[in-house]
Amino acid sequence: MDATNASRRRFLLSAGALAAGAAAGDLLPQDAKGQAAKAPKRRKTERVILIAFAGGVRTRDYLGNAANAPNLARIAKAGVAYPNMRCANLGHFAAALSIFTGVPDYAGIRENERGDWPTVFEYLRRQLDLGPNDVWLSATGGVQQQNFSYSWHRNYGAKHGANLISSDGIFNAEFQKLLASFGKVRPASDDESDVLMELRGSLDAEARRRGLAKDGVNTAESLRSVEKFILDELNGGTARITGPGAADAKTVRIAANLFRGFKPKVTGIVLQQADVAHGSYNAYCEVIRRNDEEIGRLWDAIQNDRTLKDTTSIFVVPEFGRNKDLNERNGLDHGDGSKDLTTVGLVAAGPDFKPGQVIRRDAQTIDICPTVCELLGAKAEFAKGKILTDALG
Repeated sequence: MDATNASRRRFLLSAGALAAGAAAGDLLPQDAKGQAAKAPKRRKTERVILIAFAGGVRTRDYLGNAANAPNLARIAKAGVAYPNMRCANLGHFAAALSIFTGVPDYAGIRENERGDWPTVFEYLRRQLDLGPNDVWLSATGGVQQQNFSYSWHRNYGAKHGANLISSDGIFNAEFQKLLASFGKVRPASDDESDVLMELRGSLDAEARRRGLAKDGVNTAESLRSVEKFILDELNGGTARITGPGAADAKTVRIAANLFRGFKPKVTGIVLQQADVAHGSYNAYCEVIRRNDEEIGRLWDAIQNDRTLKDTTSIFVVPEFGRNKDLNERNGLDHGDGSKDLTTVGLVAAGPDFKPGQVIRRDAQTIDICPTVCELLGAKAEFAKGKILTDALG
């Protein structure tokens, strides 16, 4: 084997280990009497994109400022906006996690532990018997946000979790340098089937190490599709995105490409870089504008696809806001207990939402998880929130 082939093999194995998928779905959940849970009403929505616009973003800096977020404004006009959605200031990690679980649960600022309550990904995979490429999570914020993919709940857990791609993982600048060191990577040919077998074995071993399965993980078909996605992204421009909010921009771009390639039932996106607000209000606004641009690009791709337009719903909501007044660094912290901190604005649109509605009643960020489940025909059985029925047609 020559040096070029050896380098390529090492690259494929490394990429595979970082992109291990979640296991296949399980049976429908059982209630306390052992009876199968009853599926909610069937709706037009077949796919959901749930964006945690995290990092702490005030409603007045996006819904209240069309210059910062023109795309979110037009998405709101196509669907609904809740400008007074209540949230719990539990810290970035816990507050964002509650969007996905529907349960407000405190966690320390540096805590890196999975939640006790099932996530929306787990509900959907288990109850709808979804495969590993039907549920994805694209995250900006490193190891904490990776915990959003599944919980420790005994009835759900890893085997029902989301496939995870992180902008801090295989799409970072270090991987781009590695890619450049030996040229353009291509999917292996038939003559290199032994390399593919090693890659798939690595995927399976990594999934087992992470506790994703006891007996097997992805099918051969789903493994091939993950391999191809990794190679296509690394050969594309995702890793070369730079500038303010670059990690968030990568996260949205990766999710958009995942959505285009796999057309999953649910795609979670977790952003984080608005937290630069602590040191600079202007830098914070730059992140909002860039995230709005990427979300607008994703929305337009959906609207330009006849099938996706009529079957896809999107949710965008911060985990909490920020202080009412600037700090001494001309930035914004989060701790004053003001309405700017404790309320956020939800934007949601899709085939089941009433168009052009502004709903001013109080709702909560924990209402989003059960609403997503309702749209796709599942039930968030442990969530504390309520379905946003007044937003649905």
